[in-house]
Amino acid sequence: MRTFVLALLLLATAPLVSAQQRIERGGTVFLTYETKPAEIDLFWKDASGERFGQFSKLQEHLRAEGRRVAFIMNAGIFEEGGVPSGLCIIDGKILHPLNLSPGAGNFFLKPNGVFYIDARGAHVVTSEEYAKLKPHARLAIQSGPLLLRNGKVHPAFRADSKNYLHRNGVGVRPDGTVVFAITEFGQPRYANLHEFAEFFRSQGCPDALFLDGDISRMFVNPGDIPPSNYFGAIFAIAPKVGDAPSR
Repeated sequence: MRTFVLALLLLATAPLVSAQQRIERGGTVFLTYETKPAEIDLFWKDASGERFGQFSKLQEHLRAEGRRVAFIMNAGIFEEGGVPSGLCIIDGKILHPLNLSPGAGNFFLKPNGVFYIDARGAHVVTSEEYAKLKPHARLAIQSGPLLLRNGKVHPAFRADSKNYLHRNGVGVRPDGTVVFAITEFGQPRYANLHEFAEFFRSQGCPDALFLDGDISRMFVNPGDIPPSNYFGAIFAIAPKVGDAPSR
């Protein structure tokens, strides 16, 4: 009985595991943030139609609504003026259409894909799959290339590639947990795309999507975020002040 009571006390006093982790793999340091789909919001423009662009501006907007930024990350490749390169859905509204066109650059390295959240949870699928599924998404962002689909690495990636760059992405575990990941900024060695895909697989994600490269940033429970890079759409988790994101 004493052993059982002691075990309960240890569980009660043990620190909660943070949603953010710092993980070294293959000579590269990755930062991850795990969350539930219901916690995630996607932002692009304010009520006047002006894009938020910077994390600092979105933080000010959320504070005015009585919300606190627990997590923030840029949400995908965009064109001049911050226009998403492909699909963007916010609060169930299609703000920019699905893009199935050919082209050059990461976004168009087929298969590219869509991260979306609907009533069933979070998903990463190819853009072509999304076009056939036509889900009723609460939010969605299209980017490319797709890192993983059903556990398989994108066929164009090479394990021996020397294209070591700063990157961020998002993956989904079979239990529905969403895993955001970014290479730690300023380190000596970043990851190639094959290594980035393998990292998501090591975190239990059979499906994952590349979001963007050099300009990418992630903040967890930040103080005042200084003005910095300009982005297109932005992911944020921002509970009401006094509340905490559920785990």
